[in-house]
Amino acid sequence: MGCCHYHPVGEGCDTAFTVDTSRITFGRGCLAEVGDRARALGMKRVALFSDERLARLPHFQKVRQSLSAAGLEVAAYTDVHVEPTDRSFLEAARFASEARPDGYISLGGGSVIDTCKAANLYATYPADFLAYVNAPVGEGRPVPGPLKPHIACPTTSGTGSEVTGITIFDLLSMAAKTGIASPALRPTEALIDPDCTATLPAEVVAASGLDVLSHALESYTARPYVRRPAPPRPSLRPMSQGANPWSDLGCREALRLMGLYLERGVADAEDHEAREQLMWASTLAGIAFGNAGVHAPHGMAYAVAGLVRDFQPSGYPEGEPLVPHGMAVIVNAPAVFRYTAEVSPERHLEAAQWLGADVRGATPGDAGEVLAGKLIQIMRAVGIPNGLGGVGYTEADVAALTEGAYPQQRLLQNAPREMTRPILTDLFRQALRYW
Repeated sequence: MGCCHYHPVGEGCDTAFTVDTSRITFGRGCLAEVGDRARALGMKRVALFSDERLARLPHFQKVRQSLSAAGLEVAAYTDVHVEPTDRSFLEAARFASEARPDGYISLGGGSVIDTCKAANLYATYPADFLAYVNAPVGEGRPVPGPLKPHIACPTTSGTGSEVTGITIFDLLSMAAKTGIASPALRPTEALIDPDCTATLPAEVVAASGLDVLSHALESYTARPYVRRPAPPRPSLRPMSQGANPWSDLGCREALRLMGLYLERGVADAEDHEAREQLMWASTLAGIAFGNAGVHAPHGMAYAVAGLVRDFQPSGYPEGEPLVPHGMAVIVNAPAVFRYTAEVSPERHLEAAQWLGADVRGATPGDAGEVLAGKLIQIMRAVGIPNGLGGVGYTEADVAALTEGAYPQQRLLQNAPREMTRPILTDLFRQALRYW
């Protein structure tokens, strides 16, 4: 659908959209380019962010060797927390302040890339921690200026953090996730090497893949940009603009690839075609939601991850409770899309069809159930727990989950239907069990 035939513009709403992304290099073996890329950006002393597990894998050594071969000095930080917190962000920022790099390299999943973004921010523009955190949790203060160059090298096919200006963490005092959103946080470049996913456990591929799937679904069904109030100044146009013709392109293709390759990529680590296609879908969905924004499933997920008690998924580091981000998102999704389908049933049916659902004979009134049914089928096929109950929550937790999700207004206001406290409560209750 072309720009000139999108949606009618609402009164007082925006008439334009902005497209931003990192410079992207995609392909097998491109991780070895990092040294030359860093030197071309003027880096001489780099901070290399990763985690303890990755630091023992060949990918880490490949990056270090490439940087050394380019004549760059490297200060490595491998203490990234698997699910970052405000405390772990501050520790990383302290390292960056002391290391005094002129550029940053991140090698890892979303946790590593997000930690690197935060370290770059707080080392460059020191402030009270909540200064830059999204309102109403924090002040939502604008980032004062450009950050140092950052090359992001993702090792999972999921978060899309390598192409977005968003960083997510657990705020320990609230027992909920929140984040910082600014175009300044977007990495300068992204080196996306599908070879990095070859050693990922099936459980990680499933959770990260479902994060991709929900990025695309949420962006495609978000409130259209022409229904969002126009900003006071063009420079204040938010990154979460709502669905737009550019983001729609990435969403459609990402959903199609998810329908074709997610189950294959989970089932067989040797299926290199499937894992490469999942990496490409992650890139497409990352660019899409980086310019359109996600909505309720992600907003609800922050509470699901933040309030976890004792759930420990296989395939992830042991030792502390954890609901992986993609899992925390997808357990809410069927309930949410049953609710939002009323606003744009045609988009919900299209999405279901791209994922592989048979929509022949489906009416607009069937859209929510058709899409929810397809999501549940995929969840079961790749081993995702049965809703919130499967990750340890009960009816007694619904009130706390609601209170944890409601402050995520940056996300909830991007939803196509109103997300009040009573509605969130009802959606969490519906998400307790699906089969």
